[in-house]
This record gives sequence, structure tokens and C-alpha cells, in this order.
Amino acid sequence: MDTLGQLMQGFAIALTPINLMWCLVGVAVGTAIGVLPGLGPALTIALLLPITTKVDPTAAFILFAGIYYGAMYGGSTTSILLNTPGESATIVTSLEGNKMAKRGRAGAALATAAIGSFVAGTIGTIGITFMAEPVVAFALKFGPAEYFSLMMLSFVTVAAVLGSSAIRGMTALFVGMFLGMIGVDNQSGQLRFTFGLTELYDGINVIIVAVGLFAIGETLWLAAQPKGGNDEVIKVTDSVMMSREDWKRSWKPWLRGSFIGFPIGAMPAGGAEIPTFLSYSLEKKLSSKPEEFGHGAIEGVAGPEAANNASAAGVLVPMLALGLPTSATAAIMLSAFQSYGINPGPQLLQSNPQLVWGLIASLYIGNVMLLVLNLPLVGLWVKMLKIPAPLLYGGILIFATVGSYGISRSVVDLVLLYLIGIMGFFMRKFDFPTAPVIIGMILGPLAEMNFRQAMTISQGSWWIFVEKPLSLLLLVLAVIALVGPAIWAKFRPRTTQEA
Repeated sequence: MDTLGQLMQGFAIALTPINLMWCLVGVAVGTAIGVLPGLGPALTIALLLPITTKVDPTAAFILFAGIYYGAMYGGSTTSILLNTPGESATIVTSLEGNKMAKRGRAGAALATAAIGSFVAGTIGTIGITFMAEPVVAFALKFGPAEYFSLMMLSFVTVAAVLGSSAIRGMTALFVGMFLGMIGVDNQSGQLRFTFGLTELYDGINVIIVAVGLFAIGETLWLAAQPKGGNDEVIKVTDSVMMSREDWKRSWKPWLRGSFIGFPIGAMPAGGAEIPTFLSYSLEKKLSSKPEEFGHGAIEGVAGPEAANNASAAGVLVPMLALGLPTSATAAIMLSAFQSYGINPGPQLLQSNPQLVWGLIASLYIGNVMLLVLNLPLVGLWVKMLKIPAPLLYGGILIFATVGSYGISRSVVDLVLLYLIGIMGFFMRKFDFPTAPVIIGMILGPLAEMNFRQAMTISQGSWWIFVEKPLSLLLLVLAVIALVGPAIWAKFRPRTTQEA
């Protein structure tokens, strides 16, 4: 009953007029961004990070969460009508959704995606509601050694999953750790990597790095891509309603996709891509009409879309309860916590319960708003696909520059913004992931602090990390996550050949 009581208090916070406005703005902006090909929630939240200097933390995170959920909804529109996934997580949706649209069933495809997203988002939010406190209770048992080992596991899994290779992911992670160490060392008081610039004594603002990588760098990358002609947007000619047969074939995939997506999204190496592909494969095996797959099977839209949105909810569990981001968007949201001076993790529920429960309650409200906004306004979202790319990219660059300069009014920060943006462009060009940079920048100093505390407790003995069972288990999992894929890749072809 304590959880339900706190949730009711969260609704009291989320239902205030100002927070309802931020929720509505968030889901509307998120849906619009999700519809536009190439853009995503990470870029949008990074672009809006400068508002953290002016807006109340609870309102800001309600806005960011609305953008996150909205982008997950909106990505299906692009995949279905344009066959261009707005996010990697909506690749599977385009396989069957675009085929349905070409058969004149775009309305049904959009409807099953929207309703499935609502069902999965609600189930995922219920999961957040009841999982957050048990995870926090478990995490409160962690000491410095366990926290250091947990961060090592997080570093390895995130770097391996978010990058095309473990080496690229770890390289990006180390770049972020280097950026996080610039400035005055909190424990020794020594200057590190400031290069004589007094502006760097307090370190580099994480907002500058996030906006540089995800707004400037991503926009430069998108603008540099060759355009392959005019892509045709399929018109919605049928009713945006589902027939009785469509409901019959969709409700089970919605539930299955939700229960696949949420736990995988909550894992340190989960993400949204894995559950969508798993859901698609499962629906193909369980379908009563498997011959329709590849030609526009509605189950192939319903299941993956539910898995996608449920995984988005799952990502918030480790971020809020442990302070660990498992996706690029979560990493950006973690940087927003840091800009407010708030440390997400086990103490967050105790130190800022109004923020956590107000945010969770707003997710329920945002889901209803999204369902109401998506289907009736589908014509508006389709028109957004006709925005000229040069105007869109130019607007993003201007907004990012003005917003970042407004934080400190420092020319050095502005130069850093574009230097980091150019670095982000080349990272994309050479297939280095950018999310581990933010994760390394935020968690690197925390890992260093916990390592020092653990070594102080043990009087310099390294055995403290293996003497504690939980710390040892986490380190073993980190080693398995690092070398396991390489071993699997080496022996898999031989096993296949023998079979």
C-alpha cells in the first residue's frame, strides 16, 4: 500500500496545470521528432538540456520522459508510411507495416502500432512502479566495492552493445572518462588536464558535451548523408480503425511484446533492438497465418511495437534505481540529473520522492495523451515529413548554439561545443558509438571515487573486490560480457558446420 500511496502523491504532482502542460508539450514534441527520419529522443533531449538552468527538476524530467515515450510512438509512423525507420528500434516495424500500407491498410497498421504502444507503455510503467523500490532496497546493500564492480559491468555491457565492436565502444568510453576527469580533483585538489585554461577548472559541463555529440555532431552527420531521391510517403486511404479480425490478431502480440520488451530494456545490455526482433520471430512462429509474414502481417507490427515501447519503460528502472543508463537517451537524461546536482540511484527515492513519483505518474498520463494525439492527428504527422531538410538541420544548429551559450555565456564553452560536435561527426563516420562518451563522463568519476573509497577501507588491498561475493559476481559477469561474444563467434561457425 505504501507504493500505491506514493503513486497517488505522484499523481497529485503530475496533475498540476504546469506539469500537465509540460507532459503535453513533451509527448507532442516527442511524437513529432519520432516521425522525422534520422532524429530521435536522444538528440531532442540533448537539444533541450539548457532549460535545466531555468526549469524545476520535476517539470523538466516530465518533459524529457514525455519526449522519450512520444518518440517511441512516432517512429512507427515513418516506418509504416515511408519505410524509413526513425530509430533503429523501429526497423522491424517497417518490415510488415510498410507492406500493409502498400496494400491499402496503412490506417490499420498505424492503429495497431498506436494501441500496442499504449498497452506496452502502461504495462511498462506499472513495472517501473512496483520494481523501483525492490531494486533500490537491494542496491542499498552495496558498498564502494560493489558499486565499483557494478559500474565496471555497466561500462563493459554498454560499450559492447552500443558499439559495432567492443574496441570501438571501449574507446568511446575512455574518451568520456577523460572528459569527466578534467578540472579539479575532488579528493586531492590537484588540477587535471586543464591546459592552463581557468575556464576548465570546474570541468567541462556535461550539457556542452551532450549537445555537441547528439545535436551538433548528429546534425552534421545527417546533413552530410547523400539523398537518394524523393521518397514517396504512402497516403492513409483507409480508416484509422481496426476490424474485429485485427483486434483478434493483435491483442496477444501486444501482451507478449510487452512482457518481452520490459525486462530486456531494464537489463544493463538490453536496449530496444533485441526485444523487437525477438517479438517478431516469436509472432512469426505463433501466427495462424505465417504465410502473410513478409507481405503485411499485422502481428509483425503489433508485437515489435509493443516490445519497443515496453523496453523504453524498462530503461528507466536501472536509471532511476541504480543511476545506470542502458541507452543513449538514458545517458542524456542522466546528464540532466547531474546538471541539477541530483545523483540518481538508491538514495533518489529517499531524497527526491516527489520527483520520482511525479515522473512515474506522468508516464501514465502521457500514455493516454499519446493515444489521443496519435491517431486523430496522423495527417499532421505525415505533413511533417515534407519539412525541407536544410531548414530542419539549420534550425537545430542555431537552437543548440544559442541554448549552450546561454548556460555560461562563455566563448570557451562555445568553442568546445563545436569541437566536440566535429568529434561526434567523425565518430559517426567511422562507426564509433557516441553514447558511451556520456556514460564514461558521468560514471567515470563516480567509479573512481568508489574505487578510492574501497581501497581506503581495505587499506590498499585489491582483494576487497573479490572477497565480497556480490562484487566478485559482478566482476565475473563483466569479464563474461567482454570476452563471451568473441569466444561465441569463434566457436559458432565450427558448431554450425558440424551440425
